[in-house]
Amino acid sequence: MAYDAVKMKDWQISEAAEKNMPTFEEWQERLGLQKDEVIPYGRLCKLDFMKIIERLKDKPDGKYIEVTAITPTPLGEGKSTTSVGLMEGMGKLGLNVGGALRQPSGGPTMNIKGTAAGGGNALLIPMTEFSMGLTGDINDIMNAHNLAMVALTARMQHERNYTDEQLQRLTGMRRLNIDPTRVEFGWIIDFCAQALRNIIIGIGGRYDGFTMQSKFGIAVSSELMAILSIVTDLADLRKRLGEITLAFDKTGNAVYTKDLEVDGAMTAWMRNTINPTLMCTVEYQPCMVHAGPFANIAVGQSSIIADRIGLKMFDYHITESGFGADIGFEKFWNVKCRYSGLKPHVSVLTTTIRALKMHGGGPKVVAGLPLDESYTKENLELLEKGIPNMVHHINTIRKAGINPVVCINAFHTDTKDEIAMVRKYAEEASARCAVSTHWADGGDGAIEFAEAVKEACEEENEFKFLYPLEMKLRDRVEIIAKEVYGADGVTWTPEAEAKAKMLESDPKYDDFATMMVKTHLSLSHDPALKGVPKGWTLPIRDVLIYSGAKFLCPCAGTISLMPGTSSNPAFRRVDVDVKTGKVMGLF
Repeated sequence: MAYDAVKMKDWQISEAAEKNMPTFEEWQERLGLQKDEVIPYGRLCKLDFMKIIERLKDKPDGKYIEVTAITPTPLGEGKSTTSVGLMEGMGKLGLNVGGALRQPSGGPTMNIKGTAAGGGNALLIPMTEFSMGLTGDINDIMNAHNLAMVALTARMQHERNYTDEQLQRLTGMRRLNIDPTRVEFGWIIDFCAQALRNIIIGIGGRYDGFTMQSKFGIAVSSELMAILSIVTDLADLRKRLGEITLAFDKTGNAVYTKDLEVDGAMTAWMRNTINPTLMCTVEYQPCMVHAGPFANIAVGQSSIIADRIGLKMFDYHITESGFGADIGFEKFWNVKCRYSGLKPHVSVLTTTIRALKMHGGGPKVVAGLPLDESYTKENLELLEKGIPNMVHHINTIRKAGINPVVCINAFHTDTKDEIAMVRKYAEEASARCAVSTHWADGGDGAIEFAEAVKEACEEENEFKFLYPLEMKLRDRVEIIAKEVYGADGVTWTPEAEAKAKMLESDPKYDDFATMMVKTHLSLSHDPALKGVPKGWTLPIRDVLIYSGAKFLCPCAGTISLMPGTSSNPAFRRVDVDVKTGKVMGLF
């Protein structure tokens, strides 16, 4: 029975559903797990990846289902809610289904966006743990990341204070001659703290550190989080953590974490992070939560590890990509699937009538402010003008050879004629289309949706990458810009083009993934350009190097790794019942 999602807050729905949440023993029996494959963490548990994947290595994989979206409003269009709703809908069909979602950051949780646990009757539980640290992965990543900065800044101080002979005698270290103007790394914290974007550190005397400009990013933007999402095992994690570029020396050579001998300790902090955390929906379908990298600068996916386990444990495994199909799906398609070797069967394109109206020229949507009535009343003309954005994303998915299913994530204000219009255009673009009311009705509201996805899974597809690995960086950017974004071409600043040429000439970067960096609020680099912009070129201003993750990140526009906290943040409504100790107010 579904809960009253209109009257109940998400945390109240979670609290009610948690009363019948499966125990560790029930999960073991239901998922066919061995006792030593389940690692308890309070009310939650982690799954021992290495043991499970070794035991099930010869079992055929299940169906692989990816969830993406059209270009969203700043409110988001409900990919996580849709992913959870699909799990519940397939559960209603009696199918063995599960999934993997990203771990939420404390920044959005305490700001505007909320926890990304889904919502209403399409919600992950227990919500408090999910929203506030889970089993400690982000905390471990913060410690490992900041330890690298401790090692770097301490080394710079000691090299300033001692001669070469003293440095060797006191510490056994060789001089690295780190250039303080070319420190690439910064610090991280898991909140939206705009005051920490640009800082000065080391103020004081010679024993108070090295004085220089520094910076903070939000924890999920860390390269360590990006690495966690794409590693295959602990050995792979250990190797990649040693290859992170922290800075450059005064002759232009990279200074790696392994040069500071800090990579082993970083791995020790992160040793438990390779095991996904097991949670479930309010209807008790299993869902792993693992990794949470930025989608507009990193891969924006739950982990390859979680997908590999899920495909062995479930007949249908659902995974989500961050932001719209131009960013999240493109990286799933050309990076994650290339790294994992996994072939998807279906891609779900989450669509809302609200977002399509925005793309049709509707009033600006601002998080935290009431929607204009054009979004809550029927307006077929506005909707029709925005539909090309959906069709563009359908065509992008079809270029990968994947079967698309459009899910209309329905709001109670959507009308029958609006829904019929979206369905008509989706089907004309050769996509299946289903309406789902999972937020209000849980699995019962997602049965049509689940049946469409199941049907699509049975069809053969011809999955193919957009470009070969042999293609040079600038050519990759060109094809992504034209084929995925709809640009006429690409322009490079002189500095960015020089950097790209240098990277293309060095064989060690040949197998690095191309990880595009741009706004998620438009197909273009300009968040103000809605719908399907025409007659524009993509400007690349820089290329970031993530040498541990093996990412080259061409940057279009300015992307901040530290979001800001709004004037009306969510933390104002979060509190604790002092009699029960339960957290209230999360959404």
